[in-house]
Amino acid sequence: MTDLPGGMPPATRDLAGYGRTPPDPRWPGGARLALSFVVNVEEGAELSVASGDERNERVPESHQLVDDHPDPCMETHFAYGSRVGIWRILDLFDRFGVKATFSCCGRAVAVTPALAAAPAAAGHEVSAHGWRWEMLAGMPEAQERAVIAATVETLARAAGTRPVGWHTKSAPSVNTRRLLIEEGGFLYDSDAYDDDLPRLVEDAGRPHVILPYSFDTNDMRFAPGQGFVQARDFSDYCIGAFDWLMREAAAQPKMMSVGLHLRTIGKPGRIAGLEMLLEHVTRQPGVWIARRMDIARHWQARMGLPA
Repeated sequence: MTDLPGGMPPATRDLAGYGRTPPDPRWPGGARLALSFVVNVEEGAELSVASGDERNERVPESHQLVDDHPDPCMETHFAYGSRVGIWRILDLFDRFGVKATFSCCGRAVAVTPALAAAPAAAGHEVSAHGWRWEMLAGMPEAQERAVIAATVETLARAAGTRPVGWHTKSAPSVNTRRLLIEEGGFLYDSDAYDDDLPRLVEDAGRPHVILPYSFDTNDMRFAPGQGFVQARDFSDYCIGAFDWLMREAAAQPKMMSVGLHLRTIGKPGRIAGLEMLLEHVTRQPGVWIARRMDIARHWQARMGLPA
């Protein structure tokens, strides 16, 4: 065995999950599937030399990278979401009577408070997506604590209520979940991609819900080379995932997440993909379309803890 490269996964890593005996979530109303729409709000939080950041964001639409100088082209790609996309998405959700979770970066909301205030006024959840649009892996613990605190304070001021959910862009740090629990006001995080059901963990002596997220049923795949070109590519893929989960959910209820971005699905050539998906899922019986905080509260209560 000494000739094998590397070591073994840490004992804390659970690769088995629920296996053949997942818990019955008993979704409200006897629903077979809990469906969560997550709108990522990042406009103004992307890395930008003009904002005092160490570098510029690489724009998925063009794959360019400007070094050491402000990049107005990149900034306007992002600004489409805050200027136009948000209103198009809010109008569409309102037409179908669907409530979503708007996962907001703190700096984006600090610059444009309406990015959190408007969804909150419409009954959507405003959750936390970090301060800047960046991964947290390797961030010093003291700095990460400051990031969490500033994000909570900014979103609470704009939305009228503090966020209870968190999702890191890409990789969290090894401390992120513990810091969220220690902060005391978070009910859940979505820093996992490994299941079709939530789960409950304990860290720092407190129970905490993990709501898995998804990068495949996600409009991020409109980026060049990522698989979606036409609006129907998005709706076809998401509807396929939805229909399959509904088949499985006849025997074992499931959860599904759909990821959206203001500057992506909010474009006029793509928004019809969301419309087609909403038309499909809202016609189906046995579906609970819910904000993530509602799913987390239900799961906490289902596991016998106070909501």
